[in-house]
Amino acid sequence: MARQLDEQIAARFPVGRRLRVLDVGMGQGTQALRLARAGHQVTGLERDQTMISVARRELAGEPEGIRARMRIVEGDGQDTGVHFLPGSFDVVLCHGVLMYVEEPDPLLAGLARMLAPGGLLSLLVRNADALALRPGLSGDWAGALAAFGTAVYRNRLGLDVRADRLTDLTATLAGIGAPLHAWYGVRVFTDTAADGAEPPADPETLLAAEERAGRTDPYRAVAALLHLCGVRD
Repeated sequence: MARQLDEQIAARFPVGRRLRVLDVGMGQGTQALRLARAGHQVTGLERDQTMISVARRELAGEPEGIRARMRIVEGDGQDTGVHFLPGSFDVVLCHGVLMYVEEPDPLLAGLARMLAPGGLLSLLVRNADALALRPGLSGDWAGALAAFGTAVYRNRLGLDVRADRLTDLTATLAGIGAPLHAWYGVRVFTDTAADGAEPPADPETLLAAEERAGRTDPYRAVAALLHLCGVRD
């Protein structure tokens, strides 16, 4: 996903431009720190205290120049208007958040308002059109049958959450003034890998295969996750 995001940034903004980035629901700050290291001015918005502590600990170990380029704001992604002015950011990330939001449209509209004209909105969501694949490939036939026609699933944390369909999000993005520009699949081949599994012997080849599948039909349509990139009008 990081490679996909970098591809979209490089296609939209001049090389060397320091971008204003907002990472909504930044978690432990993986993408926020990566972009700060690349020279961008990054704001991470997160409400979970454990994740904030991890992100601050990681940030504290970075050189001073990187620490100066990143700030962490405690807050909910649905309250972006409370913390920031409209049009304040060139790039807004919202990765792995929508599945925990019962009604995502107000959140998405708020994210779009944060973007300057021509800004990039990057979403990572669970693919509702492929919910039967994980249980099916794992031999859970009852689970696979139950997954058809639903947008609700139980994640690896044991929480009942929701997934999104590409067609629905395409319509939503058009309606909020950040129409879909590009989309990719993420975790096409590796979704059934066990948590904490040993890394593959040849990770670069695995990444190359995933990256190729994530931009190639029909594989990307059955990926566990979808990476959608909208552009603000």
